[in-house]
Amino acid sequence: MTEAALPEEFAHPEAIVSTAWVADRLSDPSVVVAEIDSHPDEAYETGHVPGAVGWGLHTDMEHQLRRDIPDVAQFEALMSRSGIGRDTTVVLYGDGNNRSATWGFWVMKYYGHDDVRIMDGGRTMWALEGRPVSMVEHAVEPTVYRAGGPDPSLRAMKEYVVESLDRTGVALLDTRSIEEYVGELTSAPGTPQPDIYRKGRIPGAVHVAWDDGAAHDGSFKSIDELRAMYSDAGVEESDEIISYCRLGVRASYSWFILKYILGFDNVRVYDGSWTEWGNSAGVPIETGEPG
Repeated sequence: MTEAALPEEFAHPEAIVSTAWVADRLSDPSVVVAEIDSHPDEAYETGHVPGAVGWGLHTDMEHQLRRDIPDVAQFEALMSRSGIGRDTTVVLYGDGNNRSATWGFWVMKYYGHDDVRIMDGGRTMWALEGRPVSMVEHAVEPTVYRAGGPDPSLRAMKEYVVESLDRTGVALLDTRSIEEYVGELTSAPGTPQPDIYRKGRIPGAVHVAWDDGAAHDGSFKSIDELRAMYSDAGVEESDEIISYCRLGVRASYSWFILKYILGFDNVRVYDGSWTEWGNSAGVPIETGEPG
C-alpha cells in the first residue's frame, strides 16, 4: 500500500506545501497561486483554487516559435501580468499529478525565482478534499518583473548529453512509459503518437516512469518508496543525473523528486528530450529490453 508523503522528511520541505497551507493563505498578498494545465479549458476554466491565476503549459510555459522554454522576455511578461515580483511566494499546482506544475517550477528556478513551491496533490487533492473552487478568472495588479539567471546547471542541451555518453558517473534517466523506452511507441499509451523519426531510448538510459512517484491522490509517494524506486534502478546520489522524456515535462517531475525530495545535488533536465534526440541525425539509440 502506498504511504502518504511526509513533507517534513523531504530534503527541501520549503519547496512543497499542503492544500491546507494554501487554503489558509488565499488572501495573503505576498502569495500568488498559479494553476498550470496542458488544456486549461478542461481544467482551470472548469474550476480552480479561488484567486489562482491560470497558465497554459503549451502557451505560457513554452516558446511559441521554437520548441523551447519561454525566452526571458516571455517569462518576464508572464510574471508581470500575473502580479508576481521577485520576492513573491509563488505556489504552483496543476493537472496530470502536478507534472505541468513541476515544469513551471523548473522554468522559474532556471530564471532565478527563489521562492516557488509545489502544492502537493495538485487539482486532484484539492478536489478530493472538497475544497472550494472558483470559475472566475482572477484579476491581479500587474508588476514589472525582471528575471534572474538563467541557471545552466539545471539544464542539459543535446550536445551535453552526447558528451555524457562517454563519461562515467552519469545516469541518464528515461521517465517515459515502458512502451516508449523499449521503442514500441513515440508517446505515452493512449495519447496521439507524434511523427518522430526514430523510436527507442538514449543508450545506457535507465527507466523509472515519472508517474511511479505519484500516489493515487496526486501527492508524492513517501520518501522511503521514492528512495527505493530510484535505488532499484541503479540511480545513485553520487551520479550526475540527466532526466528526459519526450518534451521535458515528465522529466521535470522526476527532476523535482530527485532534487527537492531526495536531495540529489546534480540533476538536470534534458528538455529537448526524445522529440529532439529521435529526430536528430548521427546520434545513437537503443531499442528493446536492456541487457
